[in-house]
Amino acid sequence: MKKLVLFDLDGTLIDTIEDLGAAVDHALGLRGLPLHTVEEYRRMVGHGVRNLVTRALPEPLQSDEAFIDACLADFKAFYSANIDVRTRPYPGIQELLSELQGRGVRLAVASNKFQAGTERLIGEFFPGVEFCSVLGNRDGFPLKPSPEIVGEVLAAAGVSRGDAVMVGDSPTDMRTAANGGIDAIAVTWGYRTAADLAGHRLVRTVGELRSALLPGI
Repeated sequence: MKKLVLFDLDGTLIDTIEDLGAAVDHALGLRGLPLHTVEEYRRMVGHGVRNLVTRALPEPLQSDEAFIDACLADFKAFYSANIDVRTRPYPGIQELLSELQGRGVRLAVASNKFQAGTERLIGEFFPGVEFCSVLGNRDGFPLKPSPEIVGEVLAAAGVSRGDAVMVGDSPTDMRTAANGGIDAIAVTWGYRTAADLAGHRLVRTVGELRSALLPGI
């Protein structure tokens, strides 16, 4: 049994895609640009909200940094006001976190979502869970798959690399774990398919994840 689990947030602990998509659509709609479906947004998320907004723009605008800045500001204003309209934890996640905590496993969040949004959603949906670190996209810190976030969490928890595992739903999470020298488990209920995660240890249900994190219990 691992002593520390680093969880990705969006697509792993909570389903945020509808609220993210609505916020991007708001920024696009203000400018008369084409909107996208939820399924299209599933393929766009990852590597921070600036990347999400950029990928949602028509290709000729994706290199216009000033335009992206303006869209991102409108996105953040709308998203901050509507961050939890449809966002919910995946079924069974709250119970799993509580059980892991009760068995002495340290818990952390390592996300590319902006820091304020990461902290707000964790505080709202998991108020009874004690995380040793809740880390998102912060000025001056690289995004995943940089190993820096792994090292920061390990130092805060006082846990060795061999005693830690990362749980996420994307190839970015898997690369983060590899770059940071820790094990990884990929969940298939998030925003990437099992094919996207081929070659990694996969779990398809929260029950399977529990068995992987608490073997023999």
